[in-house]
Amino acid sequence: MLIAALLVNADSISFQDPASSKKKVLENLSQKLAANTTATTAEKIFQVLLERERLGSTGLGKGVAIPHARVPDLPHTVAAMLTLESPVDFESADSQPVDIAFGLLVPEDDTNNHLQHLSRLVTLFRDPQVCDKIRSSTSADAIFELLLSSDD
Repeated sequence: MLIAALLVNADSISFQDPASSKKKVLENLSQKLAANTTATTAEKIFQVLLERERLGSTGLGKGVAIPHARVPDLPHTVAAMLTLESPVDFESADSQPVDIAFGLLVPEDDTNNHLQHLSRLVTLFRDPQVCDKIRSSTSADAIFELLLSSDD
Protein backbone atom coordinates (compact mmCIF):
# COMPACT_ATOMS: atom_id res chain seq x y z
CA MET A 1 0.00 0.00 0.00
CA LEU A 2 1.35 3.36 -1.00
CA ILE A 3 1.03 5.97 1.74
CA ALA A 4 1.59 8.90 -0.61
CA ALA A 5 -1.07 7.53 -2.98
CA LEU A 6 -3.60 7.63 -0.13
CA LEU A 7 -2.74 11.27 0.48
CA VAL A 8 -3.03 12.06 -3.26
CA ASN A 9 -0.85 15.20 -3.01
CA ALA A 10 0.76 17.64 -0.58
CA ASP A 11 -2.55 19.53 -0.20
CA SER A 12 -3.65 16.68 2.07
CA ILE A 13 -0.92 17.59 4.55
CA SER A 14 -1.28 20.47 7.00
CA PHE A 15 2.28 21.53 7.81
CA GLN A 16 2.84 23.08 11.25
CA ASP A 17 -0.88 22.98 11.99
CA PRO A 18 -1.87 25.26 14.91
CA ALA A 19 -4.16 22.67 16.61
CA SER A 20 -3.65 22.94 20.36
CA SER A 21 -5.76 20.03 21.65
CA LYS A 22 -6.74 16.49 20.70
CA LYS A 23 -10.21 17.71 19.74
CA LYS A 24 -8.80 20.43 17.50
CA VAL A 25 -6.44 17.90 15.84
CA LEU A 26 -9.48 15.74 15.03
CA GLU A 27 -11.41 18.77 13.75
CA ASN A 28 -8.55 19.90 11.51
CA LEU A 29 -7.97 16.36 10.23
CA SER A 30 -11.70 16.13 9.48
CA GLN A 31 -11.49 19.24 7.32
CA LYS A 32 -8.52 17.86 5.39
CA LEU A 33 -10.18 14.45 4.97
CA ALA A 34 -13.45 16.01 3.81
CA ALA A 35 -11.57 17.89 1.10
CA ASN A 36 -10.72 14.51 -0.46
CA THR A 37 -14.24 13.11 -0.75
CA THR A 38 -17.75 14.17 -1.65
CA ALA A 39 -19.25 11.15 0.13
CA THR A 40 -19.46 12.82 3.55
CA THR A 41 -18.90 16.09 5.40
CA ALA A 42 -16.22 17.33 7.77
CA GLU A 43 -18.79 17.34 10.57
CA LYS A 44 -19.68 13.67 10.02
CA ILE A 45 -16.01 12.74 9.76
CA PHE A 46 -15.31 14.56 13.02
CA GLN A 47 -18.11 12.60 14.71
CA VAL A 48 -16.84 9.19 13.52
CA LEU A 49 -13.28 10.06 14.56
CA LEU A 50 -14.53 11.16 17.99
CA GLU A 51 -16.53 7.94 18.34
CA ARG A 52 -13.44 5.91 17.47
CA GLU A 53 -11.34 7.82 20.03
CA ARG A 54 -13.91 7.01 22.71
CA LEU A 55 -13.08 3.32 22.17
CA GLY A 56 -9.42 4.05 22.95
CA SER A 57 -6.77 6.51 21.94
CA THR A 58 -5.34 6.18 18.44
CA GLY A 59 -2.10 7.61 19.81
CA LEU A 60 0.50 5.16 18.54
CA GLY A 61 3.25 6.45 20.81
CA LYS A 62 6.49 8.33 20.25
CA GLY A 63 4.60 11.45 19.17
CA VAL A 64 2.41 9.85 16.49
CA ALA A 65 -1.35 9.30 16.27
CA ILE A 66 -3.34 7.54 13.56
CA PRO A 67 -6.98 8.58 13.98
CA HIS A 68 -9.03 6.26 11.78
CA ALA A 69 -12.58 5.12 11.22
CA ARG A 70 -14.84 3.15 8.93
CA VAL A 71 -17.38 5.29 7.12
CA PRO A 72 -20.64 4.11 5.52
CA ASP A 73 -21.04 4.90 1.80
CA LEU A 74 -17.40 5.96 1.42
CA PRO A 75 -16.34 4.72 -2.05
CA HIS A 76 -12.59 4.56 -1.37
CA THR A 77 -9.99 5.10 1.34
CA VAL A 78 -9.22 8.73 2.19
CA ALA A 79 -6.20 10.04 4.09
CA ALA A 80 -4.79 13.31 5.44
CA MET A 81 -1.93 14.29 7.69
CA LEU A 82 -1.04 17.03 10.15
CA THR A 83 2.29 18.00 11.60
CA LEU A 84 1.72 20.21 14.62
CA GLU A 85 3.35 23.49 15.63
CA SER A 86 3.30 22.27 19.21
CA PRO A 87 2.73 18.72 20.49
CA VAL A 88 -0.65 17.97 22.12
CA ASP A 89 -1.77 15.39 24.66
CA PHE A 90 -3.43 12.52 22.80
CA GLU A 91 -3.77 10.09 25.73
CA SER A 92 -1.22 7.80 24.05
CA ALA A 93 -0.13 4.67 25.90
CA ASP A 94 3.38 6.09 26.36
CA SER A 95 1.96 9.44 27.61
CA GLN A 96 4.07 11.34 25.07
CA PRO A 97 2.35 14.25 23.32
CA VAL A 98 1.61 13.95 19.60
CA ASP A 99 3.08 16.15 16.87
CA ILE A 100 2.32 13.91 13.86
CA ALA A 101 -1.27 12.84 13.12
CA PHE A 102 -2.23 10.72 10.13
CA GLY A 103 -5.98 10.43 9.53
CA LEU A 104 -7.46 7.48 7.67
CA LEU A 105 -11.04 6.80 6.58
CA VAL A 106 -11.98 3.51 4.95
CA PRO A 107 -15.23 2.21 3.47
CA GLU A 108 -17.31 0.52 6.14
CA ASP A 109 -17.11 -2.95 4.56
CA ASP A 110 -13.43 -2.83 3.56
CA THR A 111 -11.98 -4.63 6.60
CA ASN A 112 -9.07 -6.22 4.76
CA ASN A 113 -7.71 -2.98 3.28
CA HIS A 114 -8.38 -1.15 6.55
CA LEU A 115 -6.10 -3.55 8.42
CA GLN A 116 -3.46 -3.50 5.68
CA HIS A 117 -3.40 0.31 5.64
CA LEU A 118 -3.13 0.51 9.43
CA SER A 119 -0.37 -2.08 9.48
CA ARG A 120 1.64 -0.17 6.87
CA LEU A 121 1.14 3.12 8.71
CA VAL A 122 2.18 1.64 12.06
CA THR A 123 5.30 0.14 10.46
CA LEU A 124 6.16 3.45 8.80
CA PHE A 125 5.61 5.61 11.88
CA ARG A 126 7.43 3.25 14.24
CA ASP A 127 10.59 3.99 12.26
CA PRO A 128 12.33 6.77 14.22
CA GLN A 129 14.29 7.89 11.15
CA VAL A 130 11.09 8.49 9.18
CA CYS A 131 9.55 10.45 12.04
CA ASP A 132 12.73 12.50 12.50
CA LYS A 133 12.73 13.34 8.78
CA ILE A 134 9.05 14.37 8.94
CA ARG A 135 9.73 16.54 11.98
CA SER A 136 12.70 18.23 10.33
CA SER A 137 10.89 18.82 7.03
CA THR A 138 10.30 22.41 5.99
CA SER A 139 7.05 22.06 4.05
CA ALA A 140 4.08 19.84 3.19
CA ASP A 141 5.69 19.24 -0.21
CA ALA A 142 8.87 17.96 1.45
CA ILE A 143 6.85 15.59 3.65
CA PHE A 144 4.90 14.33 0.65
CA GLU A 145 8.16 13.67 -1.22
CA LEU A 146 9.54 11.86 1.82
CA LEU A 147 6.44 9.64 1.96
CA LEU A 148 6.70 9.02 -1.79
CA SER A 149 10.26 7.82 -1.32
CA SER A 150 9.22 5.55 1.57
CA ASP A 151 6.72 3.89 -0.77
CA ASP A 152 9.49 2.74 -3.13
